[in-house]
Amino acid sequence: MKFNIASKALYNATSAVSKVINSKNALAILDNFLITLEGDKLTITGSDAENALTAHLTVSEAEGSGSLCLGARRLVELLKEMPDQGVDVNINDDTLEVQLTYASGHYSFVGISAEQYPSFRVSGNDSEPISFSIATEQLITGLDNTMFAVSTDEYRMIMQGVYLDITPESITFVATDTRKLVRYIDRRTAPGVTGNCIIPVKPATVIKNVFAKDESLDITMTSRSAIVKSDRFTFQCTFLNGTYPDYNRVIPRNNSLVLTVDRLALLNAVRRVGIFVELDGGLEKFRITPEKILIKSSDPSLCTSAREQVPCSFTGQELTIGFSASFLIEILNTLHGEEVVVNLGDAGRPGMFRPGEEPDNTELVMLLMPMTVGEF
Repeated sequence: MKFNIASKALYNATSAVSKVINSKNALAILDNFLITLEGDKLTITGSDAENALTAHLTVSEAEGSGSLCLGARRLVELLKEMPDQGVDVNINDDTLEVQLTYASGHYSFVGISAEQYPSFRVSGNDSEPISFSIATEQLITGLDNTMFAVSTDEYRMIMQGVYLDITPESITFVATDTRKLVRYIDRRTAPGVTGNCIIPVKPATVIKNVFAKDESLDITMTSRSAIVKSDRFTFQCTFLNGTYPDYNRVIPRNNSLVLTVDRLALLNAVRRVGIFVELDGGLEKFRITPEKILIKSSDPSLCTSAREQVPCSFTGQELTIGFSASFLIEILNTLHGEEVVVNLGDAGRPGMFRPGEEPDNTELVMLLMPMTVGEF
């Protein structure tokens, strides 16, 4: 086999595919790319046994066809340092020796038989597939808004991913770790089908990083896995198996007190005051009045304390409530826009954080459970 390809195009493809390969694999063969040439079409596949990503490229001066495995790390590192120019690739079909040549350099590799590379399969019974298309920006926005709230608790495996609730009219993205919860509803896409899945963090990260430049994605989904396609890539990913909690039940419906505040002003104040919280608790105390928020924290073990105030608009008389500084910073960083609106009930109910303005046909709400405040 032989072909010619621009080194930059080959680097971009191998670099993207390498994102799905684990740094340490139980199967040594998964340290390699599966490279296949058919006519003038070159495909490069990487896998971690649960997910598989394939890049599709067009080459010139192609001769022959076939497949082999080639070490991923060395190939990506070489292409990263190579000047942007045409590269001739010659592969001996018998010995699997790979010769990579360009104007001022020559490199030699030895490949491995493609027969050793595992195929991507989902075990067990599966459901009938459903298919729909979605604008890439909409899918990535949903993941961006929710991934920070995914649980890292190994005893709550079902919460270690982003839940997608798909209806004919909308897609809802949900994530929770029981202390914070995010629900993002996007009605700009009408999938026309019904289904749900839980995407683990790694496949969600791959989708965000690899497909960002594509305009739209075609998704074929079963109860256990999905195939995500664009013109440049095909991604096969495995879902978490289980039943996700009923997220709508925990969202308060009677938080009647409304707080409106400049998002950046609150974020910066919370960050500064958060420097002085107790390391094992992270509690920040908030005394909210109709015109201002007084923020306090302290660490008695170090004899330190901090306080700031931020102007606001509040429909109640006065409310004292506590939140984790780190969780609140995550929420305020993820929200966009100039203002944030917080619906509150009392010191024991979760706060409902929303952006001051939202794109049409979208709805974003973030819940944060309060912490107990003793003396203010």
